[in-house]
Amino acid sequence: MNLPAAFLETIDRPELKGLAETLVTTGPSVSVRLNPAKQTVDKPFADARTVAWCDAGRYLDARPQFTFDPLMHQGAYYVQEASSMITARVASQLAGETGRPLAWLDACAAPGGKTTAAISALPEGSFVVANEYMPQRAAILAENLAKWGFADAVVTTGDTRRLSPLRESFDVIAVDAPCSGEGMMRKDTTAVEQWSPGLVKECAARQREIVANLWPALRPGGFMVYSTCTFNRTENEGMVEWIIDEYGAESVDMHPDPAWGITPGIDTGAACMRFIPGRTEGEGLFMAVLRKPGTLTSELPKPHRPKGKLKTDMLLHPERFDLLTDSDGTVRAMPLNPLLPQKLTSFCRPVLTLGTMKGRDLIPAQQLALSLELRRDSFPRVDVDLDQAITYLRREAVELPEGTPRGFVLLYHQGLPLGFVKNLGNRSNNLYPQPWRILSRR
Repeated sequence: MNLPAAFLETIDRPELKGLAETLVTTGPSVSVRLNPAKQTVDKPFADARTVAWCDAGRYLDARPQFTFDPLMHQGAYYVQEASSMITARVASQLAGETGRPLAWLDACAAPGGKTTAAISALPEGSFVVANEYMPQRAAILAENLAKWGFADAVVTTGDTRRLSPLRESFDVIAVDAPCSGEGMMRKDTTAVEQWSPGLVKECAARQREIVANLWPALRPGGFMVYSTCTFNRTENEGMVEWIIDEYGAESVDMHPDPAWGITPGIDTGAACMRFIPGRTEGEGLFMAVLRKPGTLTSELPKPHRPKGKLKTDMLLHPERFDLLTDSDGTVRAMPLNPLLPQKLTSFCRPVLTLGTMKGRDLIPAQQLALSLELRRDSFPRVDVDLDQAITYLRREAVELPEGTPRGFVLLYHQGLPLGFVKNLGNRSNNLYPQPWRILSRR
């Protein structure tokens, strides 16, 4: 790999000494982050090393065929670059400082790694809004959030300008800003090919626009978590200093352990965290936390009242959701979390889909199977082995044991729900979503 000469000039400074050689001569590490809410029969990656700044993170010695591991599809873990897992620790620290559930907006959320990391670290009762500009990427984001199982979340799609009217609605806004991607050069040759000084300027302008759109939606005393996966100072410390100067923001020190190898910002008095390959075991990442002037209130809004009725045999806590039915019969569960901004309900989509109405029957959805809200005794259970699980994930016919009740059956693998089939007696219909199915062969 040949790094652009202009890029080499930007990293020719003592704080980044050795970075160019590391990018060219070493490969990326492989890591996953476990879902603490989904315990399996056999703990996955039990012998793997723990990521220093994330208790749920694990380094793997080699990259397995994740596609053919049902536990990934069940949401038992998320394949994530280790540096990005710092989001979980930041979320935990901010939650501890506020002492109550948080309204968290992830403004540039796809594919969902940082969003799910925050979800696992936030206190019970928190609410998460995950936004993505591109509809195709928003669909992947919604799928990954559904697999994680957290129902107090919604997905929005579009420009961050759409979120600006939600004034003072969020305690934390995470901005994983679109950037020049220098931190991905070791694992993605496209990042090398597309890099140019012009791209850096273009990204910085877009980052300022995104922050300007989102700042009004942050509550007084709330926090903005700004991050990129790039090395240059323009998109990192330069952006942090612009936010401080433009909005009077206060830099918040997360006090990372010196043993982790995280380095401070370059030529700045602001508290910043730089993950430099060769010094930290992970890819390039920059993160800083900024507080909006004012005092964050300790009071929560009043809870919303349900308008629709949910079947009590489908969810553990039906009083926590509103029933929404789309024109095509799709039934979704809108959380009645008091932290959900009411202005948002007109253009957001709940993560939890219950199913689709066919006449008087509700055909259960995969999102319901994977939700932590599902009451496990709502459907007959059939446990399947690895081969049967792969067959199911290919959306092929699964042979059920003799005596299985007719109707909707929930398959389990390793003690976790896998998905629904409909048992017709002589055969079963696989209800796994067509867009989610495994296409490749082992």
